[in-house]
Amino acid sequence: MDEFLGFVRAHRWPVVSALGVVFLAGSLVGAAYAYDASQARVIASGVHVGRVDVGGLTPAAARHKLRRAYRPLERPLVVRAGPRRFTLTERAARLAFHVDRAVSQALARSRRGWFLSRAVRELAGHDVNAQVGPPIAYSAAAVDRFVHRVQAKVEQPVRNARVQPSADSLVVVRGRDGIVVDATELWREVRRALVSVDAARVIPVPRTHRTPKMTVAKLRLRYPSFVTVDRDHFQLRVYQELKPARTYSIAVGQIGLETPAGLYHIQNKQVDPSWAVPDSSWAGSLAGAVIPPGPDDPLKARWLGIFSGAGIHGTEDTGSIGSAASHGCIRMTIPDVIDLYDRVEVGTPIYIG
Repeated sequence: MDEFLGFVRAHRWPVVSALGVVFLAGSLVGAAYAYDASQARVIASGVHVGRVDVGGLTPAAARHKLRRAYRPLERPLVVRAGPRRFTLTERAARLAFHVDRAVSQALARSRRGWFLSRAVRELAGHDVNAQVGPPIAYSAAAVDRFVHRVQAKVEQPVRNARVQPSADSLVVVRGRDGIVVDATELWREVRRALVSVDAARVIPVPRTHRTPKMTVAKLRLRYPSFVTVDRDHFQLRVYQELKPARTYSIAVGQIGLETPAGLYHIQNKQVDPSWAVPDSSWAGSLAGAVIPPGPDDPLKARWLGIFSGAGIHGTEDTGSIGSAASHGCIRMTIPDVIDLYDRVEVGTPIYIG
C-alpha cells in the first residue's frame, strides 16, 4: 500500500494532466454536439437549390426565398422565329413547384456526415458546396409536343427555282431558302428556361438556312431559249433568257393528225431539209419516199425536229397559217422559221399545250 501511494505521489502531475485532457476533450465534444444540435434546423452554408443560395436559412426562410425566386417561371415561355411567336404556358407544360421537397433535401444535405465534422466545418466557416435540383417538375411529353409544333410551323423545305410552261406563257418560279430547326437544341433551351430562374423567357428558335441549288440566274444559263406552242390560238412563242422574245403565227395538225401535247426538246436542225415521207396511209404512193429540196418538197427553208418525224418547218402555203391543217408538224412562214431557227439550239425545250 505504501508503495502504491508513493507511486501516485511521484507521478501526480502527469496523471492530473491526462485527466484534464480527457475532461477538456469531453467538454469540446459536448460543446460540438450542442452546437450541431442548435443548427439542426438551419441549412448549411454553400447549399443551393437550383441556382438559389439557401445557405444559412431556416426551412421557412428558404421556402419563402425559393417561392419568390421561382415566381417568374409562372409566366409563359415564348419561342420566337422572326415575327412569329409560340407560347408555352405553365398549364400546357404541366409545371409543378415542389418547394417543400427541395428544402427538405437541402436540409438533409446539410446534415450529412458526423456531427463533430459538421460542427468543425461550421465553426471554421467552410461551405458544403452542394446543389439540390430545381424545385420544378414538368411534362417531358408536353415539351416534346411543343417543340414539334414549332418545328412543323417554322421549318420549310428548300425550293429550287424552276420554269412552269403553259401553252401561252412561261412562268419563272423563284427559289426559296429552306429552314431547318435544330429540334434538339430547342428542346434543351426550353427545358432550361422552364427550370432556371436566370434563363431568358423569350427564346429564339435555333435554325439554319439552306440556299437553293437552282437559282433564276442558273435557270437562264440552263435555258438560253425556250419555246411554247399554243395549239388553240395557233401561236408559237420563243423565250430567250426566260423572257419573251418573239411570237409567231403557226399552223398545227389537223383533226385526227393533231400535233401532240407535252414537253419535248428540239432534237435536230437542218437548213433546206429533205422530206422523209412518213410510212402512213395519208401519204399515199409517197409513203416511205424521200423528197429532196425543191418545188415538190413541202418542208421549206428550215427544219427543227421534235419527235417521231414531226417538227417545225417553213411552208409556202401561207394560207394554212392560223389553222389546223398539217399532218402533225408545226408550220411557219419562211421568214418566221428562219428567224426562229437562229434563236434556238438543239436541246431547246418546247412545250406544246
